[in-house]
Formats: sequence, C-alpha cells, structure tokens
Amino acid sequence: MKTLIKNGNLFLGGHLAQMDLLIQDQKIQSIGYELCSEEACDQVIEAEGLLVTPGLIDVHVHYREPGQTDKETVKTGSRAAARGGYTTVCTMANTTPVPNTVPLLEAMIKRNKEEGCIKIHQYAPITEDLKSDRLIDGQAMKAAGAFALSNDGFGVQSAGTMYEAMLEAKKADLPICVHLEDRSLFKEGVINEGKIAEELGLPGIHRLAEVAQLARDLEMVRETGVRYHVCHVSTKASLDLIRKAKVEGLAVTCEVAPHHLLLNEEDITEDDAYYKMNPPLRSVEDQEALIQGLMDGTVDMIATDHAPHTKEEKSQGFRKSPFGIIGIETAFALLYTHLVKEGRLTLTHLLSLMTTAPSQTFDLGEVGRLEPGKAADITLFDLETSQKILPEEYLSKAQNSPFNRESVYGMAVMTIVDGQVVYNKLSK
Repeated sequence: MKTLIKNGNLFLGGHLAQMDLLIQDQKIQSIGYELCSEEACDQVIEAEGLLVTPGLIDVHVHYREPGQTDKETVKTGSRAAARGGYTTVCTMANTTPVPNTVPLLEAMIKRNKEEGCIKIHQYAPITEDLKSDRLIDGQAMKAAGAFALSNDGFGVQSAGTMYEAMLEAKKADLPICVHLEDRSLFKEGVINEGKIAEELGLPGIHRLAEVAQLARDLEMVRETGVRYHVCHVSTKASLDLIRKAKVEGLAVTCEVAPHHLLLNEEDITEDDAYYKMNPPLRSVEDQEALIQGLMDGTVDMIATDHAPHTKEEKSQGFRKSPFGIIGIETAFALLYTHLVKEGRLTLTHLLSLMTTAPSQTFDLGEVGRLEPGKAADITLFDLETSQKILPEEYLSKAQNSPFNRESVYGMAVMTIVDGQVVYNKLSK
C-alpha cells in the first residue's frame, strides 16, 4: 500500500521543510517533491498547513493493566496516546501483579501487542514487588523482552540493594530508571514542603527526598558504570547534580514531566488533588531551573508520567487521594502553547525532546526520525487552531488533569503507526 502525505511542514531533525513524504510497506520510502502521482497512490493525505513529525515517544506511562482496569487499560491508554500524537510508549511495572517473573512479563508484552494500537515497550521491576530488597533476574527479564528496569512509584531505600541492582542491570546491559524517593525524608508528605503547604495545612515533601537519593546513587554509578536514567526530575538541586555527572562523563540521563515545566506550587490555590503528583509541584525557582535544563541540554527528554485514577479517588483531597495525573493526550499541545509560542523553546528543540532523544537514549529502533527506511510512525499536528481541553473528549478512562478546560494550540489531527492510520481528526 502506498500513502502520500503532501505539502506538510516536515520535521527533519534539526530543521523544518515543506515537502511530501511517501509511505510504502510500513516504511518511509522517500521524502521530497513529486514522489508519486496521486493516481498511483492508494491514499493521499493533504497536509498543507500542518506540522508532520515522527510519532512522539513517551518513556514513562502507567497503563494499570493488569489489576486496576477501572483506571486504564492497554486499549484505552494506547488510544489516548494516539490522540496525543504518540506512536511509542514505555509502560511501567507497577501493576497487580508486578511482572517479576518471565511468564508474567511475557503475558504483559503479549497483551500490549494484542490490545495496543501503538508500539508499547515494557519495563521490568528492579525488585520483585517494587518495595522489597529481592532483586529480579535482569538477564532473564531482558531475554523475555524487557527494555529497562524500574521500580517507578517507589524509591529503592537500601543503598546496598541499589548497588546490587546496578550490577545486575549492567550485567544484563539494561538501563536502570529510578524514581527518587527517600522515605525517611518523604515521610507522609502530600505536597511540596513550602509556603503553600503551610497555607493549606498539609504535610510537605522535602526536596531532599529526591536530591539525597540521587547523590547516593551517582556515587554508585561512578563505581558500576551502569546506564542510569532519572525519572521525572523536579528540583534545581537534582539538575545541578545531573549536570555535573554529565560533565564527568557518567552515563546519566533524565526526563522531565510537562506538569513540572508548566506549573509550580503556587498554582495550587485549594485542596484539589488534581494537582497532587509525585514528585510534587515544586517552587517557582525549581520550575524555572527545569526550563533552563531543557534549553542547556541537561534534560534529555520529556515524558508524561501518565498516571490515570478514577474521579472518586481524586475527589478526596490531598491527604487521601492517590498521587498522579494524566497527560498523554495533551502534552505536546500544552508544551507548544506555553513554551514554543511564548518563545521559551524552539519548535525543533521541543520535537527533538519528544522524538529523537528518547529513541536514541533507549535504543528503540527505527522510530523517532523521518528518514527513508525508518518505520512509518508519523503524526500530523494543527498548530493554528485553538482547542479547549474537554474532559469528556478524553480517550483515556481517566480525567484527572489540572489542565482541563484550558485552550491550547497544537493538537494532533492524525497519527500513523507502521503506515496505518490509528487516529484521525482531519476534515474529510
């Protein structure tokens, strides 16, 4: 089957160019002009005035299946991702049960492939139940299809366990992706420790809960040489440590979530758990440091930490509601609206952070670039039309976002995976 995308504004690595793109046999066949007559194509997509990019990549999502399918499933989560312009996601291991054996992991990978409309990579846990000190067999998990190890949702509390986990990951040649949370400093916090916590009378989470564990881990990265990735970095102090580690030549990368770039603790004006996430929204200074980290290259990529919960769960206030918000359907549009249109970040840099960088960092294969021979995973965005984020239009099962009813530019209008259209809102 031949599909011709005509007259689009194509993101070609470091620049944009108005060209045509021809898809054949699930691959990008060619990019240029007058590639194929319309009569010789099975499908022609008119993309004039639209941005055409590699499908977005999110290395940090929670699809809740198995165990919590009232919140999200692979099917609903992948449809939500496609609506957001994502063609590849990496889903965390904090399910019930945790995929801590080869049969459980293989079953999850099989479900991801059968139920998902996009490409889904599966994390394996670092330890057997995410909280214990019993390590999984890294080499067995890799052979079964795991692409990385993570206990996301929980920090590894024991330095000895983390050191052994790094050795295990190094032996298996897998990256280890960490949720930084020292429970002795985190305590029972539900919001960033600071003036807003005091005003609302809520227990705070000290920034050192993140920073101290990162400092501990970096010493062991120097010793082991493991590939070490920091999930949802949220503080200026953490970024400073990561920046120094990179200068030193350590194999350290990091991601930042859209909500930490676009919001801070001062956006919380009442006890509304749609603003409750982990790590919490930090100070204005931290938020600005994260944006600077994008600009100077310290931050390697943007990942949503898409974390669906039911309305009932998130209606109980900060003290009782679970941590987490959704974000995969609106991430690009929000970032384009608030960072690119406001002149904080170039469009090409934002796209690199959401396509090329995650693909290269995690060796995800023929995705993340518009080049002949690469997978035909492609997204078309409308940068000119304003659209309101309406909870009732989410394809996710959940609606727990603090950005509900905000107007944005840059929503996806078509998403293509291996040459097949999986989401389409283009006018007929």
